[in-house]
Amino acid sequence: MARIRARRAASVEPVIVVLAPDSFKGTLGAADAAAALAEGWRRARPDDDIVLLPMADGGEGTLAAFATAVPDAERVAVRVVGPDGAEIDSAWLRLPPTAEAPGGTAIVELGATSGIELLFELRPLDAHTYGLGQAIAAALAAGVSRVVVGLGSSASTDGGTGMLRALGARFLDSDGSDVPLGGAGLAAITEVDLSGLTALPPGGVGALTDVTNPLLGRRGAAAVFGPQKGADPGQVARLDVGLANLARLVDADPITPGAGAAGGTGFGLLAWGATLEAGASAVSQLIGLPAAAAAASVVITGEGSFDGQSAAGKVPAYVASLAGGARVALVAGRITADADTSAFAASLSLTELAGSPEQAMAETASWLRDAGERFAREFD
Repeated sequence: MARIRARRAASVEPVIVVLAPDSFKGTLGAADAAAALAEGWRRARPDDDIVLLPMADGGEGTLAAFATAVPDAERVAVRVVGPDGAEIDSAWLRLPPTAEAPGGTAIVELGATSGIELLFELRPLDAHTYGLGQAIAAALAAGVSRVVVGLGSSASTDGGTGMLRALGARFLDSDGSDVPLGGAGLAAITEVDLSGLTALPPGGVGALTDVTNPLLGRRGAAAVFGPQKGADPGQVARLDVGLANLARLVDADPITPGAGAAGGTGFGLLAWGATLEAGASAVSQLIGLPAAAAAASVVITGEGSFDGQSAAGKVPAYVASLAGGARVALVAGRITADADTSAFAASLSLTELAGSPEQAMAETASWLRDAGERFAREFD
């Protein structure tokens, strides 16, 4: 974990402060958010021990959170095919060896290889996850003992077939030809050949997600997430039919909670033999947050928008559950009227501090520094 120790002053009894925010989506990553809070806290209490443990739930920012929190984590460059078919430069992260994973653990973020932010325009039918599979394959070739895949920010609804193809699977039509990459061709699959699929690493593969959606139906990958990726009602129906065809041909359970994550990539990972894990919980364990929070006097967490759904499995609520006797504070880009903030001793909205959402988003780091300073002065 990253630790900042400032010079002691005899007049102030130092405390341990853990900073564990999620990303402020669209404005600031979790690591930069934690750094801004730390800078603000030090303005008022420069002698405290500040522990930076930026959090993630498996989506955007997962790689950066691990890179900041885990000493000696190594970023490994990889070139992959992006969600629109163009080659892009990406990376995966290698965590140091442990007794459980002597070859190290690879952290691979779907958003960094096959994410929606990599597109110039939305491609609801032909965007794919092939690049994610290439990054996983590169990590396995490097000899890692375990792979952790962060599911989130997906550009596609291909059921993870692109990822599986990059790992050796084949999806064939009635003529015995490979179907095109993307969700549009799923309905044309008549045969799935997994005989060439790469074996799981010794420590297995864990997939991190903060959603529990099944693969199919009104709560499934196409219906819930397809419109976010540009799919109109007709395309949503077409994608759901294709996913249902895939589920008929693959030995994995489409009603498993999380199977619908990342356009059905959760289902594709289940077909490979991976396990689906609650993202915030798994990330916190890997970066050592439970022990750090238990030793802290103050824990500060946050995210871009804290609303009525945030208490159910999102990062701030999970961090608050770990804090034990520590005072827990929440900072968010906005805090809606229906949000339950009862788990926090203090809360601040950057929108209220800045006077408008536009100002809060334009200078997020600056307002986070102000929030950190305010929390420190309240602690005094």
